[in-house]
Amino acid sequence: MNEPALAARTLVVLLGDWRGPGITYRNLADRIRLLILDGRIPSGTRLPAERELAERLDLSRATISSAYRDLRERGVVQSVRGSGSVARINPATLAREPGGRPVLLDLARASLPAAPQLPDAARAAAEALPRYLDADSDPVGLPELRAAIAARYSALGLPTHPDQIMVTLGAQHAIGLVTRLFLARGDRALIEHPSYPHAHDTMRALGARVVAVPVTAENGWDADELITTMERTSPALAYLMPDFHNPTGASMPRELRERLCRAAARQGTVLLIDETTADLNIDRPEPVRPFAVDNRSGAEIITVGTVGKTLWAGIRLGWIRAEASTITRLVATRSRSDLGTSILEQLTVLEAFREMPQILELRGRQLRATRDTTVAYLSNRVPEWSIPHVHGGLALWVGLGAAVSSRLTLTARQHGLLLSAGPRFGADGAFERFLRIPITGPSEVTETALAALVESWRELRATPEPDAPIAGRA
Repeated sequence: MNEPALAARTLVVLLGDWRGPGITYRNLADRIRLLILDGRIPSGTRLPAERELAERLDLSRATISSAYRDLRERGVVQSVRGSGSVARINPATLAREPGGRPVLLDLARASLPAAPQLPDAARAAAEALPRYLDADSDPVGLPELRAAIAARYSALGLPTHPDQIMVTLGAQHAIGLVTRLFLARGDRALIEHPSYPHAHDTMRALGARVVAVPVTAENGWDADELITTMERTSPALAYLMPDFHNPTGASMPRELRERLCRAAARQGTVLLIDETTADLNIDRPEPVRPFAVDNRSGAEIITVGTVGKTLWAGIRLGWIRAEASTITRLVATRSRSDLGTSILEQLTVLEAFREMPQILELRGRQLRATRDTTVAYLSNRVPEWSIPHVHGGLALWVGLGAAVSSRLTLTARQHGLLLSAGPRFGADGAFERFLRIPITGPSEVTETALAALVESWRELRATPEPDAPIAGRA
């Protein structure tokens, strides 16, 4: 049995408050299905044995058996000889929800459409490619692209040499490389809560002890709590997104950045700064300023960037900015898993960089239009929701006023709408009272999706409220 196993106690935490009106086994199956569909239970994971899960949930084994059977029939679980029930999605099941509409609308992904400059950049890259056909794969990246990335940092007030840049297979790949280098099993890792889910998953997979600090859409970071937590726990690494934080949209004030650098220097904590959304400014008056500009304390800062949020999500290219000695260590770490980034994609990004000011100006206009449409639409139709005003970034972190995010996500699928439930961005079932709503689509498409969302909300609120957890066996 090679499949990773999910412990029953872990699944119980992920389930959160799943019990509600209706048939128990179906409610349980619905919640497990959502956990599989949004990646909190990765494909290929072996689910707990029926008897063990029944004991943990204080249910009959027949109820668990019925829930697993329902999951198999709906195409998200398979029975594997010698392994029991394994999470494995059948793509055909994603096209239509049983008894629902075809899945046509997607508010689960927060991705902008491809920049209009991309085709010309790709053509120019293809024309340049023959000059590179004799080159070997380079795990650091093309010198020309590294120089262009370094020049962008220097222009923003952070002097950078090309030797301080490594080109990666996107931001997620970059985060994985840095965490593998700086985290060992049992190390503490500080992360915001909520946060980018793959960063949390990566740290947990490495065996790190994750320390969470809260971020809210209304108030951002609690400065004193953040600094106190760092000083109390001395984490080996802290992962932070200080500009247009995903999912809250908050931006960290300069004074806190300076305090954070001082605290990290004192504690020996490496700061992994995710600036993948920093260029997505809508109307924040302060100019873009790399986090490391405020480092006057000698803290070790490693910055991650990408073109996936600005140019196109289909270009899997990111980078790491760090001291040259750290880049050398990261190259050694990388050599155990891959040999480098596509030369054609690097050339495409190099060409697109020539148009980056125009691309970013366009992105600001697109995000502004969809943000304004979304805020106006939801404020008018669901005034009970708490809708923040963001100055940039990818999404709104909406307060629902009730712990129903997972139930709303399942109801929305019946209306042909994909959502990411709030707990996807937290740990241990947190954020059931929140929903991330992207502002990256065209306004007219977004309005159609929002209509389906509001319809789903009204249907959900018309049903009885979930009962409190029930003792005894069902």
